[in-house]
Formats: sequence, structure tokens, C-alpha cells
Amino acid sequence: MKQGSLIAALFLLAGCAEVKEYSGVIAHPAPVGLTGYWQSVGPQNELISPEARASLVIMPDGTTLDCRQWQRVIALSGKLSLKSDGESWQNMTEKDDIYSLALHDNQLKYAGMTLQRVSKLTNECAQALQAVSAKQPLS
Repeated sequence: MKQGSLIAALFLLAGCAEVKEYSGVIAHPAPVGLTGYWQSVGPQNELISPEARASLVIMPDGTTLDCRQWQRVIALSGKLSLKSDGESWQNMTEKDDIYSLALHDNQLKYAGMTLQRVSKLTNECAQALQAVSAKQPLS
């Protein structure tokens, strides 16, 4: 019985098992190419309005912040993890939403959107990042 639990825990830590709840996810350190600030450019079908904007913050330790803004700001903490194939990345938000990430030609495909690397966040998302970090560190 103990041996089976140990094996299951090792698979989970190795990223070989899919986790269904945010609390069970262990943030995986992000590869250098994914870390930083990412932001939608232009209208995105996945956003409610052509004026809406999406940002994704990926910290080196694998913690994330998914920030979407239009008439208000919705910011969700998240954790980066490797998919079971060991090569693909995904982000799980605190609301248990799981989104795949794929980097192609300096563009990040995320949640059905295309994001580009930016040097700084919008003021609204920067404030949300500070607020979330002050209440509970992302890591």
C-alpha cells in the first residue's frame, strides 16, 4: 500500500500524471524562453470585445498571473506545469482552468489567443500583480 502511494507521488512530481485541482499542482520552473510578460496584440476572438486585452505573467519559478481587462480587471494566479508528454507546457489557474502554451516565432499561443512578449505590463495588470503578490505570493 505504501509503495503504491510512493509510486503515485513520484509520477505526480515527475509530471506524468494529470492533476485536476489547482491545490495539487506543483509549479514547474519555467524555461527561459517562456518567462516574462506576454500581452495580446489587436482583437482576439477569445476576448469579449475587440478593445479587451489579455496579459500573462510567467515567473521563473513557474508561477503565473493571467490578467484580462476590458471594463474591469480579472486576474488569476496560476502554476506552470509540464504536460504528461514531458515536452509541452500548460498553465492551471486558481479557478482550475487549464490552458496549453506553445511558443512559435516569438509569439505565445495561450487560451486560444496569440500573445507577444512586452517589456512591461499595463498599469491595471501591474496593480493586480502587486495586489495578488501582497495577499499571497504567486509561488
